[in-house]
Amino acid sequence: MSISRRSVILSALAGTATAGLSTAATATATAAAQAPAASPPGDVVGKITVGYQGWFACIGDGAPINSWWHYSSNASQPPSPTNTTLVSWPDMGDFTRGYRTAYPNLGNGAPATLFSSWDQQTVDTHFRWMRDNGCDTAALQRFNPYGAEGPTRDGMAQKVRQSAEAYGRKFYIMYDVTDWLSMQTQIKDDWTTKMKAHTASTAYARQNGKPVVCIWGFGFSEPSRPFTPGPCKEVVDWFKAQGCYVIGGVPTHWRTGTGDSRPGFLDVYHSCDMISPWMVGRVTNVPGADGYLRDVNTPDLADCAARGIDYQPCVIPGDLQSGHRAHGDLMWRQFYNLVGIGVQGFYISMFDEFNEGNQIAKTAETAASVPAGSGIRALDEDGTACSSDYYLRLTADGGRMLKGQIALTPVRPTVPYPGGVPEPTGDLALRRPAAASGQTQAYGPGNAVDGDPGTYWESVNNAFPQWIQVDLGAARSVQRVVLTLPPNPAWATRVQTLSVQGGLNGTDFTTLAGSAGRTFDPATGNTATVTFPAATARYVRIHFTANTGWPAGQLSGLSVYGTSA
Repeated sequence: MSISRRSVILSALAGTATAGLSTAATATATAAAQAPAASPPGDVVGKITVGYQGWFACIGDGAPINSWWHYSSNASQPPSPTNTTLVSWPDMGDFTRGYRTAYPNLGNGAPATLFSSWDQQTVDTHFRWMRDNGCDTAALQRFNPYGAEGPTRDGMAQKVRQSAEAYGRKFYIMYDVTDWLSMQTQIKDDWTTKMKAHTASTAYARQNGKPVVCIWGFGFSEPSRPFTPGPCKEVVDWFKAQGCYVIGGVPTHWRTGTGDSRPGFLDVYHSCDMISPWMVGRVTNVPGADGYLRDVNTPDLADCAARGIDYQPCVIPGDLQSGHRAHGDLMWRQFYNLVGIGVQGFYISMFDEFNEGNQIAKTAETAASVPAGSGIRALDEDGTACSSDYYLRLTADGGRMLKGQIALTPVRPTVPYPGGVPEPTGDLALRRPAAASGQTQAYGPGNAVDGDPGTYWESVNNAFPQWIQVDLGAARSVQRVVLTLPPNPAWATRVQTLSVQGGLNGTDFTTLAGSAGRTFDPATGNTATVTFPAATARYVRIHFTANTGWPAGQLSGLSVYGTSA
């Protein structure tokens, strides 16, 4: 089933990536910004709209589709490194229910679980994040509902409505016509018999007093959207005749009819009340965003202003897996550029698109929160620590700038980590990525940093020396480690001969505390504390050469503390 927009990205023509604006382009931008807006503020004009897929399901979640929908290439099997559609990993901290995948455990040793969009708590959580971060309206994606997906899509519409009502957000239906060959008749039937009923909700988005509907995909040059202009314009006109405000989700080069746009569709595009060009994958850096401002966005806005059409450009955070985000600089540049020319609103692509890496929803911060060895990048992929909600907070500030609540500024006001990145206190190793020279059976190194005293790491037997190490995520000042074994009295007193080492790159180490016998006695908590002069290290390694209780290195707890702890 081909419903991903990734193929659209791959077919896009490269935009001119030239930094700065010419004098002529600046003059055009100024004129466009001074042109009167076609529509007054409503639920899309003057607002932040986020694209909401709501298309993730898991076997066992109760969804009619009963599959790992949009998580696995083979949806009958749980996602794994060789059976996946994911390129980014969600932060699961706010979800009350997760579904076990076939990925390895996370870097912190926790099971690799994923959310299901079918769970109302998932949708509620997402809409709470929207409320808390200035996302005004959600565009619920609706692909061809006349196949196996239909009942699940119908159910998701109801769940989104419930959450939008509960959290004071607006929503509207965004039809995607990809691979929907009977679209011309079926889209009308679907609206009339099913989706129109949702406009009775106080949460259904309205613009100029009319219920909002978006149709995404008319005019794209891909074979999956083979429609000619006549049927497409007839559909737009039909929805307008039903009293709807119609948004056209159009190709990037809609105005020129080149590149990703078929020629001959200009009348279709101009029949819409709002034009919202697709931009995912078109820009990958700040100079590219400046080039698109000059060559695409500014003349697009002028064309719309001349015809009384609202203009809602797409803002993207960037593909996380490809390293495009520059810890928020790419997204902020788009906000700054587009507010500067006076656009009518923003469409954020996307809220929950973990399949393409351009999601703003809470995302894994570090390697500790992605499956070990998966190669999936976390938000700190370029070395800058970012909180899991960073791109939600960045969107909130972009919305404030759009609405005039903060001044237009090219300097991103949103800090990647609230309060900067303060030197942490407490156990610096807790749930951080751990590695070892080897392990016995399932007793892996993650067990030593999971906070559970009953789980433990055990090295390969009868093969000293052995080691276990933890990645603290950044260079930290350290001066003490606390090592434990399970408190169960069955773990009789033993002496482990070990040293403590520190390093900055995970390969080269210096000795922090020399080799010595450390006693672990269940009568005193089976704990050994090793102190040493303060040192700077990102990686802390415990190196074992002997154990009187078992021929292997063993730890149920490896805790590291800094100079302030």
